[in-house]
Amino acid sequence: MTGWAWAALALYGFWLLIAFGLRTLIQRRRTGDSGFRGLSGAPGSASWWAGVLFIAALLGAAAAPVATLAGLPVAGGDTLAVRWAGTAITALGIAGTLIAQRAMGASWRVGVDQEERTALISNGPFARVRNPIFTTMAVTGLGLTLMVTNILALASLAALVIAIELQVRVVEEPYLRAVHGPDYAAYAATAGRFVPGVGRQHACTTHTKP
Repeated sequence: MTGWAWAALALYGFWLLIAFGLRTLIQRRRTGDSGFRGLSGAPGSASWWAGVLFIAALLGAAAAPVATLAGLPVAGGDTLAVRWAGTAITALGIAGTLIAQRAMGASWRVGVDQEERTALISNGPFARVRNPIFTTMAVTGLGLTLMVTNILALASLAALVIAIELQVRVVEEPYLRAVHGPDYAAYAATAGRFVPGVGRQHACTTHTKP
């Protein structure tokens, strides 16, 4: 199992390097700005918890394979087929992250500055899904969890999913509605929240379709 833990750790490190390190360098070179906005909201608020849980998920994803290398047992039912599937899903998530970040261009941000105004991106993968970067991050997290399925990996994945839901629903969607108004409403009526066709919003309201 240690070989798979090393593989998961290597893939995760590569994902961090390109999704945050390389992307930040590209952003700074093109715009003069790193794109990082940090935590938002007062301590204890839903938006603050989104950032805290996201950080916890990132740390947990690294800790999970390290813990396996240190002897933490994996969950029952772990098989070679599951680990290979996890590897393939992780690779898919990494590739998807890069594609979605590239499509976002100069509007790429980590966190939200309520006073900032960025362009509304609705082309490429954003034409069908409003949050493809978050979707592919969750896919990556799922793949890593399947590669090394221990209690830390499961907790990290849960923290990531909750963080993404809070960030999108509590922080980003209200911000985009305020900044882009009818344009965002029309866009949200055609593109799903995380997957195509699911979570679209009525153009005249802020309620999600059942």
